[in-house]
Parts: sequence; structure tokens; C-alpha cells
Amino acid sequence: MIYISLKYYALVLVALLLYYIFPVKKRWLVLLAGNIAFYVAFYKTGWWIFLGTIIFSYAVTLLMDKLFTKMRKAVFIAGILGVTLPWLVLKNSNFIVDELLGTDPIQWIVPLGISFYTLQIIGYMADVYMKRISPEKNIAKYILFVSYFPQLIQGPIPRYGQLQHQLVDGNRFDEEKIVKGFQRIVWGFFLKLVIADKAAVIVNTVFDNYPAYSGAYIWLASFLYSIQLYADFLACTTLARGVSGLFGIELMQNFERPYYALSIKDFWRRWHISLSTWLRDYIYIPLGGNRKGKARKYINLLITFFISGMWHGAGFKFLVWGIIHAVYQIIGELTYDLREKLYDICGIRPDSKKKKWIKLTGNFLLVNFAWIIFRASTLRKGTQLIYNMVTEFNPWVLLNNRLFTLGLAWKEMLILGIGIYILHKVGVYQEEGRSVGDRIFDQPLLIRWGVYLTAIVGIILFGTYGFGFDAQDFIYGGF
Repeated sequence: MIYISLKYYALVLVALLLYYIFPVKKRWLVLLAGNIAFYVAFYKTGWWIFLGTIIFSYAVTLLMDKLFTKMRKAVFIAGILGVTLPWLVLKNSNFIVDELLGTDPIQWIVPLGISFYTLQIIGYMADVYMKRISPEKNIAKYILFVSYFPQLIQGPIPRYGQLQHQLVDGNRFDEEKIVKGFQRIVWGFFLKLVIADKAAVIVNTVFDNYPAYSGAYIWLASFLYSIQLYADFLACTTLARGVSGLFGIELMQNFERPYYALSIKDFWRRWHISLSTWLRDYIYIPLGGNRKGKARKYINLLITFFISGMWHGAGFKFLVWGIIHAVYQIIGELTYDLREKLYDICGIRPDSKKKKWIKLTGNFLLVNFAWIIFRASTLRKGTQLIYNMVTEFNPWVLLNNRLFTLGLAWKEMLILGIGIYILHKVGVYQEEGRSVGDRIFDQPLLIRWGVYLTAIVGIILFGTYGFGFDAQDFIYGGF
């Protein structure tokens, strides 16, 4: 809940004031101090693991820069192992200890954002090894890159080439960037408090008490979880991009309306883009990508998504979830010609809206089934939930008062429905290549700030800060 706390925005406000007071060339020092203050304020333990990883990777890249090819490769491999080991031990060892060995789990001290900064550092070392970039000689500037506080916890996962000059060179005051950063912060709060946390009430009720629910209850909860996860993760990266924008620093967009995708491959072009492109550039392509025949391509896909599942969490359910998405893509490619013939036989034109909606709906259902495995507490419970949802037909529960026993009164459900509708309309607008933020920014000052104030008041009144609610931690904060 760090990104929606008053303490966090107090830190942002102080850093912002100092940033624009300092000379342009020295403004990176304010960001560095902000990173340190962020870690001290929100996570006092585990910093030494984080710092040790930074120093180790910094030394590895400087050493690689001075060595010949064979020695560089050995140092690079050692660097990858050294950076990956803390993550493997701290995030995955209890899977072996608890589930496989049956002994009590170990209470590890886990550094803040370890899954994200581990990939960030590996990507940086790989880019230095491949000579795409030169290693940063100034360790303070390297620490600034790795620990940049707006995106440290939940991404997006940046590349050094994207952030280097933005962080170090300093940015002048730009009203448009600051206003658009503020827009993103408001939108992030809306996504989190009006949609994600409200949907979480029903999702938690059904998934955490799964033997008591079946059929339509699980269908509804699974659909709401798909929306909750998207709104929650989009909120945290939108907030990160918004806060970063206040400093004039642009982070990459991490989502492009993934539920409008027409295939699983297209879904992964739109979902968690910084992770998807990282897996593509540093796992899939180095394995050979699609350059060595179809059989090798499918093996590479399975390995890549296995790693993706392992990154998301320790447990069989995450590994199976990753493999499911690889299998989806493999089957999708193998059956493509057959499906196109079926469309032709049924008289559905290639460019028709009917075909688009069939593909969109089918793709969403496939993703939704996989999310059930992802959300369930164990793989066995996930498969049981899917079994219970398809073996009982009870749609009438959606039309009577039983839905109001799931934790939300009818007014709260109405607000959730309106929030989802707004998210959908904004997505459609963006799919057409237009920007809601730009349109608002182009309005006269009074109208523009009228929209902002209305949105803020609406979030306060209808978001999950009301009596009986507690804003949930961001879902991806646990990775």
C-alpha cells in the first residue's frame, strides 16, 4: 500500500521541491537521496542484500569491460549466478522446504522489490556483455538507476539506455509533464480504489471459501479477478509513471489494453510489456527464438514461460500457469489454418466485427482460466475451482439477492460496475489511437481542473477508503 499512502506522497513532494530548486546538473543527487529516503522510510531491513547485489553487479560490469571474449563470458555467467542466487534463495527456497520436504518454512528477510531489480540488473549486465551499452563508471549514478524509487517495487522494469540520460542529465520544469504526471496519479488511484479493491471483496470471498461456491459464483469471481488484477497492476505502474513524470522522467508504458488482444501472443505483447520484452530479449532470443525450426521454437517458448511462472512466485501453480500460456501459443499456431477454414466455412469474413469479437471473447476466456490457477492458493484448489465452475449450472444466482452475500451491497456493486465501464470506454478510446489525458489537458484551465477535482472527490467518496474497507496491498507487490 506504499504507493497510495500519505507518507509516500509527502516524500515525493519534498523530493519534487528540492529537485527543481537544485541546479539542473545536480538534480540527480536529489533523486539519489530520494531513493535512500524511500528505502529507509518503508523498508529498513534487507537493504544490505540490495546494496551488496548492486556493488557486485557494478564490479562485474567494470571487469567485463576490461576482459577478452572468453574471460568476459565466464565473468558474465558468474555475475548472473551471483545476482540470481539471492532471489532464488529468498523467494523460492521455502517452496522446497515447505512443499517438497514438509518442514517449517524459513523466515527470510526479503529486500523490497527483489524480483524487479534482479531482472533490471541482469538486463543491464547482459547489455554490457553484448556491448549494447558502456558500463556506468560512477557507482552513485549506477545506484540511482537500480534503486529509482517510483518503479522499484512493481516496475515497469527499465533498461539502462531508457533511463540513463533522463536520470542523470536533469530535467527542467515542464508544466505539461507535471500536469500529465498528476493525471496519471489520479487515474491510478481510481483504478486501485474504485475498481481493484472493490472487485477484491467478491474475489476473496469466493476464492478463499471455494468449497462453498460453484457454477456462476466462480464464473463471476474469476471474471472479476481478471479485472482486479489488471486494474491493480495497471494502477501501480500508472502511479509509478505519474510520480516519475513529475520529475520529467518518462517510464515505459507497461500495458496496452491486454483484454482486447485477439490471440495469446497478442496478449503478451500488451500485458506487463516490460517483463514480456525482457523475457523475449534475454531468454527467448538467446535460446534461439524461432530461428532453429518449429520444434526448437516451441521448446524455447516452454522454457521462457516456465521462467516467467517461476519469477511470479514459488509453487507448482505458478509453473503450471506459465506452461499453460506456452501451450496456448503452441496450439494457437498449430491450429491457425484450421480455425481460419472454419471461419470461412461459417461465412465469417476475415475483416468482420463478428470474427473479431469471437477471437477476443475466446482469448479472454483462455486467459481467465489460467488466472484461476494463478489466484488459487494451490494448484489443487485451482483445478477444483475450474471443475466446480463447469459442472454446475446455476445462472439464476446472478439475478437474485444472493450476490449481495459476497461482501458488496448493491450500491457498491453499482459503483464497481460504473468503474469497469469507465475503464472499458477509456480502453476503447485508446485503441482508436486517442488519449483521454491529452484531451483533458487541451481544455481551458477551469474545465481541466474541474475534471480533476471531480475525479478526486469521486475517488474519496466511492473508493475503498470508506468505513469497513481497507485498501489492499498491490498484488504485484508480492513478487
